Amino acid sequence: METLRGVLHPQALGNATMEPANKSQLSPNTFWLMGIPGLEHLHVWIGIPFCSMYIVAVMGNVTILTVVRAERSLHEPMFIFLCMLSVTDLVLSTSTLPRMLCLFWMGDHDIAFDACLAQMFFIHSFTAMESGFFLAMAIDRYVAICDPLRHATILTHSRIAQMGVAVALRGVGFFSPHPILLKQLPYCRTRIIAHTYCEFMAVVKLACVDTGATKRYSLSVASVIGSCDGFFIALSYVLILRAVFRLPSREASLKALGTCGSHVCVILVFYSTAVFTFLTHRFGYNVAPRVHIFIANMYLLVPPFLNPIVYGIRTKKIREYVLSFLRIKVS
Repeated sequence: METLRGVLHPQALGNATMEPANKSQLSPNTFWLMGIPGLEHLHVWIGIPFCSMYIVAVMGNVTILTVVRAERSLHEPMFIFLCMLSVTDLVLSTSTLPRMLCLFWMGDHDIAFDACLAQMFFIHSFTAMESGFFLAMAIDRYVAICDPLRHATILTHSRIAQMGVAVALRGVGFFSPHPILLKQLPYCRTRIIAHTYCEFMAVVKLACVDTGATKRYSLSVASVIGSCDGFFIALSYVLILRAVFRLPSREASLKALGTCGSHVCVILVFYSTAVFTFLTHRFGYNVAPRVHIFIANMYLLVPPFLNPIVYGIRTKKIREYVLSFLRIKVS
């Protein structure tokens, strides 16, 4: 899902109002992050909701990890996968938001080339992991609802660990070539990145050699991972819905629909922004750069912000544990 965010348009560079006075003074080992083209005067205000969402994301995901670790009754497949998703969200948001807030609030536009490549790797590899953990959680829900008697025997702790390692290795393996490829390219054009963070397509377009093969690899990996995960997630929830409508109890059906509905909403937010950005890569040359970059930022911010709310607060066991802990502290 990496490059499902931000190939930016050439005209974006023409919109920069905060470019350094002398571009040639930039160190050959640094890039200059522009931010959101055309909205530079609003950077300070844009940073406020971004920071608020980041604080909620960190607190929510840390709370989930703490609660699941402390409460042995939560050591179930659903909550173990939820912990994997929380770790992914923490890395994904922390690799971008603090640096982005420095840009918005302190005007710190310079970023070292190696730091840029590291940020790019974390963003793209952990985005792929997030997609993989959404799939793993969909499989868990499918087994729990469609074959509940065999749920514990199918999703054993060893099998859950294998699934987690496979998702992590897939993200690292497919996106490790990105910083390696970019490290070897010559950059003789401008070093201004028309974005709020180091995104693969925004950086590769600055190279002064033909990068067609590199772009095709990146887009192919992103499309294959995103489409395969999305297909199997959709298939899982179709089978879940079919099983839910066959339940004899209306109350059980409504409960299952409510749980699955909230999960589907989070997944739709994740994949809809991904698909929009991916299509903008290929066809959206008339999409305003500010719109593209803003949605790319939402792609990084919203899932880590929503996941603790949907998977945490709406989960009865986690909610009850947190409330009981707060009552003990108050008393």
